[in-house]
Amino acid sequence: MNHRLSRRHVLQMGAALLPACAWAAEPKRILILGGTGFLGPAIVEAARARGHTLTLFNRGRTRPGLFPDIEKRQGDRDPLKGEGLKSLETGEWDAVIDDSGYYPRMVGASAQLLAPRVRQYIYISSVSAYKEPNPVHGDEDAPLAVLADPKVEEMGKGFANYGGLKAACEAAAEAAMPGRTTVVRPGYIVGPDDPTGRFTYWPVRFDRGGEVVVPGAPTDPLQLIDVRDLAEWLVLLVEQRTTGRFNAVGPDKPMSWGRVVAACQKATATPSTVTWVPGEFVAKQEDIDFPIWAPYVGDTQGFHTWRNQRAVQAGLRFRPVEQTATDTLAWYKGQLKEEKGRTKLAFTPEQEAEVLKRWKAARPG
Repeated sequence: MNHRLSRRHVLQMGAALLPACAWAAEPKRILILGGTGFLGPAIVEAARARGHTLTLFNRGRTRPGLFPDIEKRQGDRDPLKGEGLKSLETGEWDAVIDDSGYYPRMVGASAQLLAPRVRQYIYISSVSAYKEPNPVHGDEDAPLAVLADPKVEEMGKGFANYGGLKAACEAAAEAAMPGRTTVVRPGYIVGPDDPTGRFTYWPVRFDRGGEVVVPGAPTDPLQLIDVRDLAEWLVLLVEQRTTGRFNAVGPDKPMSWGRVVAACQKATATPSTVTWVPGEFVAKQEDIDFPIWAPYVGDTQGFHTWRNQRAVQAGLRFRPVEQTATDTLAWYKGQLKEEKGRTKLAFTPEQEAEVLKRWKAARPG
């Protein structure tokens, strides 16, 4: 397991697909396991805009004040902790969207408990579920990661177990609800409200101005998905009762890293210059990981090249990355002070300066 790649893999992702004014023909009852983190609130907003009825199940610890008008069931994903899943022992839903399942024992417990009372189980997995190194232009049939210890319930050093755990969670959901499971494998989920700071780093860094160090080459591939596009598509999957396995990565056509960088630069009026540092050089810096980008060489060459045709055929649509960059920067700058502390930018000025120092010392001439 490549630990540097594994850390990158921890991805906790045109016009909007489902306009707020367009109500669904048949309102659905949707249970969200989670609902108050990053993807969850976006799903809530997309589903409410379509006239669906929602229930949230979580521990009540993350932003408990969100959505006071929505039914909440409190408990723990681990049935062995406290009341566990007890609050879910009653109720019927058209679909469950599980965006908080990380351990197969717990995902299996939820799916088994709910199987008699729901029609569809949507599990939010990750492209990290695929075996490393990732194939170039791989699809949903690529080999999955396998855990050395199937019973492990910790992420491990450098999140080395993350991919295998996600793959095992997929299997647990499908075993509990065969033929009624939808597995969604996003790459980097990005956009407003993202607490990870991985994509947010770039428009915020350009907004600071000056010399901006950027890894790789403008022609490197880059995949991401705006959280709002993902959420709206998940609601569509519920409405159409779509099952199967899907790579939720965007955009619909290959996108270059150079376009993403330009979008982040254009999102602000602050003057800046770009210094490109070759990917081969960055890949050798074992102690430094640039956010969201991965070297287009060696074991990480296939990371940003996943095929997404199945998801696109199932209705997934993407807004331009330029809109995502602009909206993300506006959201970040508009946060209250206490909320801004929730978003940790994934790269520090000290790290950037160190890369630039090393590159200037090593480059020819």
